[in-house]
Amino acid sequence: MKKTIIILTLFFIDRFTKIYLLNLQSEGTNIDLYVLPFLNFYLIWNTGIGFGLASMESNIYYHIITTIIVLVNIGLIYLLMKSKGFYSYLVAVIIGGSLGNLFDRIYYYAVPDFIDLHIGSYHWFIFNVADIFITVGIIGLILFEYLKDEKFYKNE
Repeated sequence: MKKTIIILTLFFIDRFTKIYLLNLQSEGTNIDLYVLPFLNFYLIWNTGIGFGLASMESNIYYHIITTIIVLVNIGLIYLLMKSKGFYSYLVAVIIGGSLGNLFDRIYYYAVPDFIDLHIGSYHWFIFNVADIFITVGIIGLILFEYLKDEKFYKNE
């Protein structure tokens, strides 16, 4: 039950941020906002995968990628049901973000990205809150596996 709450909470946090910015845009506000010296909000529509990678105009490729994302989400949900402990919470974080972006792909036919991190003129890929959850979850899983293996090897 806790993992379901995590998934839904992260999904709705992502939805709230996107809906807020989309409402601002529909009211006539240009979403090109200076927030901090290294952070802007700049709304773009991403038809690719995470961080705008593999963006394309072709409908067939879009549907193939969306189908793959659906299958990955099904696999993640299966993994969540089989996993226990902290590992399962990291999987739940990934699912919460992934479902947020999947919803947008299906509803809008693209994902609204708006967080623009930069140092001077070097800009990272524009991303959204769901991408943050996915990235944090994946990094957490990598660290979890690394630290688990380190602990295992130290005991040998």
